[in-house]
Amino acid sequence: MRSPLMRRLGLTAVLAFVLAVFGFAPAASADPAPAALTFSTDSATTTPGGTVNLSMTITNNKTYDIWFVYQTIDPTWLTTQRPDLKYGFTGCSLATTAGATPCSGTGPSNLGGNYGATIPPGQSRTVTLTLQVAADSGCNGNIGFYSYFYAEFSDSSNTNGGPVYTPETRVLCA
Repeated sequence: MRSPLMRRLGLTAVLAFVLAVFGFAPAASADPAPAALTFSTDSATTTPGGTVNLSMTITNNKTYDIWFVYQTIDPTWLTTQRPDLKYGFTGCSLATTAGATPCSGTGPSNLGGNYGATIPPGQSRTVTLTLQVAADSGCNGNIGFYSYFYAEFSDSSNTNGGPVYTPETRVLCA
């Protein structure tokens, strides 16, 4: 003989199963990453002697300020294996409400200081690097990059991501 408690638990389990099967169960909500890093380019292709602007935007999805950002950007292994490819980063700027300002960090190898932290909740910062392909460069494929980032928040938490590979950071050199 089943106790009243067992009957209630059995009924609850059956009801939960029916709701889940028919889609009435509450949906699990996925929180966004505490900080998100996105990439874009102003052109999908370039030629020898050409330039492409590579923009990186970090967005603060938390309710606390981002106090510190560390980010690197490096060529992919396949890009480094092309001895004919000659390129370099010739410029770096931070987008502000008053217009673009020169970067304050140490350049493409360490972009963290360039974001102008502190970044308040819900806001983002964009750093743009200018990629210059040499006029005498071989140009027969993609130039690809990957990135790693680390962010610290004013609530003493942190987040990291990477390596971050995105199709947008591949520029066809033809």
